[in-house]
Amino acid sequence: MIEPLRWGILSTGGIARTFARDLAFVEESVAVAVGSRTLESAKRFADDFDIARRYGSYEELVGDPDVEAVYVATPHPLHHDNAILALEHGKHVLVEKSFTMNAREAREVVDVARRQGLFAMEAMWTRFLPGVMAIRELVTRGELGTIVSVEADHGQWFSPDPNFRLFAPELGGGALLDLGIYPVSFASMILGTPSRILSMVDPAFTGVDGQTSMLFGYENGAHAVLTCTSLARSPTRASITGEKARIEIEGSFYAATGFDLINRSGATQRFDFPRLGRGLHYEVQEVARCVRSGLLESPFMPLAETISIMETMDTVLATR
Repeated sequence: MIEPLRWGILSTGGIARTFARDLAFVEESVAVAVGSRTLESAKRFADDFDIARRYGSYEELVGDPDVEAVYVATPHPLHHDNAILALEHGKHVLVEKSFTMNAREAREVVDVARRQGLFAMEAMWTRFLPGVMAIRELVTRGELGTIVSVEADHGQWFSPDPNFRLFAPELGGGALLDLGIYPVSFASMILGTPSRILSMVDPAFTGVDGQTSMLFGYENGAHAVLTCTSLARSPTRASITGEKARIEIEGSFYAATGFDLINRSGATQRFDFPRLGRGLHYEVQEVARCVRSGLLESPFMPLAETISIMETMDTVLATR
């Protein structure tokens, strides 16, 4: 049997807890350590998830010789420094989305990973859900024909608290980096990097971007129409329209457990997929697969695409 990949979890917030819970579904990985800014927080987290070692600093965590890979679960503004800290200590990294605050930071993290010869990946967990993998396969096989358009939205309502991370500038607040990353990444997965970008950005009450609408154009003539908002709960649907057929994903498209394939005559084929937990364990399995295979990046979430996505979002936010 292949030895499980030994993880250190950097930070103890909500997404780190989700990650730790979903690790229980993965035989190929195990959490052996957790690090926080305070030892008390690390101890509470470790007790909750039966993690052996707990550290009161990120430096101690990445210095643990038994840790092979680090999951960076801090707020966006800290991703760059935390990822580089782990890489410089010889650890592979899975960095929570959005990968960094901007494309410049993303390139710097990727440069360090490549220089160190270590694996790095953005934690865009939806890429690895069985339903999304099936969508990629259908598109690749040409079941939809030439893609004409992609549409996706992601809107959530949050209480207007200036200290909440989506509204606090110091925590990298804003709808695009936290919510809009899903539709932007979805469009990138299907259509690649846009050649034209039009956007409209309006602020939330703290000045960070609160609502954004995007229109992307591609060299082949395809369009992507994308929206995100932190001001209201939107349908969170997505569709991919091709000349021969279209795919419709209802509900939370970024957590899809099923979708409809509808041909041009209206005939519908339903695809449903089971999912354990939140679904983060699929990306964990991918990291373990790549690391044990000697790959330095995933073919399903390559580093060049992560940088391209950050460049696209930089351009969108420049319209503010």
